[in-house]
Amino acid sequence: MGIHENLLGGPPPTQLPDDPEPRELLASGTAPADVAAKYPASSLVWAQLADDAFEAGRVVESYAYARTGYHRGLDALRRNGWKGHGPVPWEHEPNRGFLRALHALGRAAQAIGEDEEHERCASFLRESSPTAADTLT
Repeated sequence: MGIHENLLGGPPPTQLPDDPEPRELLASGTAPADVAAKYPASSLVWAQLADDAFEAGRVVESYAYARTGYHRGLDALRRNGWKGHGPVPWEHEPNRGFLRALHALGRAAQAIGEDEEHERCASFLRESSPTAADTLT
C-alpha cells in the first residue's frame, strides 16, 4: 500500500501544478495588479489583491478579486482531475492561491452580510483543507 493512499476511499488529494512565476514576482515586490495583468489565471495573485483590498477597507473590491481567484482556482482544479470534492492540501504550495482566494471570498462575504456565502466558503475551505482553515482563520 502506498504512503499517500486514501484509506477512507474518498478521492485522492488534488495537487495543482506549480506556477512559480506569479509567486516570484509577488515576492520580489512587483505590484499585484501588474502580476494579475501578466498572469490572469493565477489564483494566488487574485487572492493577494483581495487581501490588500480588504486590509485597506475596500470590502466590495476584495469580494470581486476573491471571486475571480476562486473561479480561476476551480478551473485549475477541474483541469487537474478534481471532481467537485475531495482534499486540496494546503501543504502543497501551488494549492495555496485557490485556498487563500476561497478564504478571502468567505471573509468578504461575511463583511457585506452575505451569511450563506460566508458559511458555504468556510465549510468548503475546512472540507478541502483543515490546515488551510486553521492557518487562514
